[in-house]
Amino acid sequence: MSLSFAVLAMTTAFISYSIGVFGEKRAGTIKPVHLVAFWFGLICDTAGTEVMRRIAAVSGLSGGMTFHAALGAVALVLMAIHASWATVTYFKANPITLKSFHRYSLGVWRLWMIPYVTGMVMGSMR
Repeated sequence: MSLSFAVLAMTTAFISYSIGVFGEKRAGTIKPVHLVAFWFGLICDTAGTEVMRRIAAVSGLSGGMTFHAALGAVALVLMAIHASWATVTYFKANPITLKSFHRYSLGVWRLWMIPYVTGMVMGSMR
């Protein structure tokens, strides 16, 4: 696996997750397309993170749990919780919860952006 694959996976995760989060906000409810975007974003983020972890381990760049790594792990867990909760919320079909879910989505997206951006910055400095 290559760095190019990891960057492509992370960028695809960003695009997919953003489409899901902002599409849900614009629609005012969760739709199946948003669930697909959340889960696909999670899959891509997981794949990209794993490839980058392996690259760091092989190249000797993994220096323990950095702020970037810790926040990235938290964001990845929150994305998994978010996608799962969105799925349950969609199938329970409670109109109040469906209408307000976007606030949680935006919070998770904002948190996820921190390790995404710091990863780009760290990568551009090498």
